[in-house]
Amino acid sequence: MSASNAAQLQAVDLPPPLPDDSDPVPEFRQIAELARAILAGFNAHYQRFRAASRAAQAQFEAGDVRALRDAVRDRIAFYDSRVLETSEQLKREFDAERLPDDVWASVKAYFIGLLINHKQPELAETFFNSVSCRILHRTYFHNDFIFYRPAVSTEYIETSDTPTYRTYYPKRVDLFATLATILTDFGWQLPFADLDRDIRRITRALYRHLGHWPALGYNAQIQVLGSPFFRNKAAYIIGRFIHGDTETPFALPLCRTRDGRLFVDAALFAHDQIRSLFSLSRAYFLVDMEVPSAYVGFLHELIPDKSRAELYTMVGLGKQGKTMFYRELFHHLRHTGDRFEIAPGIRGMVMIVFTLPSFPFVFKLIKDVIPPPKEVNREIVRAKYLMVKRHDRVGRMADSLEFSDVALPRARFDPALIDELRELAPTMIEEDGDTIVIRHLYIECRMTPLNVWLDTHEGFELDAKVRDYGNALRELAIANIFPGDMLFKNFGVTRMGRVVFYDYDEIEYMTDCDFRRIPPPPTPEFEMSGEAWYTGHKGEVYPEEFGTFLLNRKPVRDAFMRYHADLLQPAFWQQTKARIQAGILEDFFPYPQTLRFAQRYRKP
Repeated sequence: MSASNAAQLQAVDLPPPLPDDSDPVPEFRQIAELARAILAGFNAHYQRFRAASRAAQAQFEAGDVRALRDAVRDRIAFYDSRVLETSEQLKREFDAERLPDDVWASVKAYFIGLLINHKQPELAETFFNSVSCRILHRTYFHNDFIFYRPAVSTEYIETSDTPTYRTYYPKRVDLFATLATILTDFGWQLPFADLDRDIRRITRALYRHLGHWPALGYNAQIQVLGSPFFRNKAAYIIGRFIHGDTETPFALPLCRTRDGRLFVDAALFAHDQIRSLFSLSRAYFLVDMEVPSAYVGFLHELIPDKSRAELYTMVGLGKQGKTMFYRELFHHLRHTGDRFEIAPGIRGMVMIVFTLPSFPFVFKLIKDVIPPPKEVNREIVRAKYLMVKRHDRVGRMADSLEFSDVALPRARFDPALIDELRELAPTMIEEDGDTIVIRHLYIECRMTPLNVWLDTHEGFELDAKVRDYGNALRELAIANIFPGDMLFKNFGVTRMGRVVFYDYDEIEYMTDCDFRRIPPPPTPEFEMSGEAWYTGHKGEVYPEEFGTFLLNRKPVRDAFMRYHADLLQPAFWQQTKARIQAGILEDFFPYPQTLRFAQRYRKP
């Protein structure tokens, strides 16, 4: 047992050791078997999770982008399936729903003892919570029965095989050779197209970033995470260069040529570039991690303004990300005094949206009654949000954390918000003494609504943001997503200044839409009337209409027409849909095109 784990366990009231089979004590055996069954369920889940992550390298090298995307999508369901399977096993074999309180408390304590020397203790604790909450009534969700706080330290967990990261000690004279070793140390089955060329380009990019060559000291080292990060058509090597008191993070995206050779596409060194790779508006990574806390800790040191909750989510461990977010929220509530209040801006027809001003997230719940012209209900909206989570968000759609039975202190709610919840979503809340329980909730990073942003900017800034809005529409379309409701209020501007879509109740696949030109009016009288002479069926879209409800302000219209006039005609949408149906998967780069070596070194 490590010293950290031992210290954590000193205060835990563990039951006596399980007697041997020759002298069984029934109550202790039941506690032990129940705890072991939960841990076995988690271990089976994580083995499957790692198997999907390990398979990513072979899929990448085979150029099987669809298999990589399917793995990211399918992996989302792994966790809930195993939780359901384990909870049903406990009900069937232990009558778990009828166990007395002291048994559940002892099961938790015994479970802690099983996590000594475990490689994923924090994930196992969260799995224990998920199983317990599926069996117990929510009134039992407190410290005696679940892991409200982590009980086992994740510091200094040792891997069984290879260390979490490899360390290289370059010297000025052999930096070239060190980089060659780093690039080839991952057991690639494919050759590099031109390794020497790639290394020259990396060193030039590093020189441009630093502005000089440092005189390498005795402690100069390069640390590289032991497993590549796979997403879409790229594999990313993630690490940092340490020299004296300075650290330079880096990410090297590797891609595959059509004839099956590897090449380095870019070299990313700036903080914002690394941060953008792990944006929640993008698809999750596939990465094989024996000790995930060590990977997340390494990444957090590279990008400290990314919370560990976000980083766990981005490496595919979304449930752990939710657990850590929940803890961060209640830690924040204990140290602040402001109230949840209705979010500023235009009220939505589908969602009630509220914020805590001191917390950089928004909280969204679906109304009980959704008025016309909306043609959705709660089940349809939830399906749309799940569709987004499973899809490649290409940097243009906000990810959401989905929670059930969230108990929040009533005293922290503005009275106007409570009134709105009672009026518009009474079945989604339960008022229980000093607590308000929200039965179903989405939480997203807070952004400035694009309509608000455009109303407060002008000139070059407005022009650039309208251009980025149009680029967002294009990239979503290429990724087989049609937003449906394209109003500016349904898009937001992130902290990094990027336009992102976040309102999903009318979202559709491009391939399910029929993009058409408005037919000519049957008679001149129809054209002069205020009523449309054409009636679109479900799925029919008329791009010529977009300008009518989007481009009412002249500066906005001028900017949009300068860059995106073709979006107001059906041709772009029809051609994009045809390419998707033909099986063409476009490239999406989570870094500027100007950083790509192919762009920088393109021959005239």
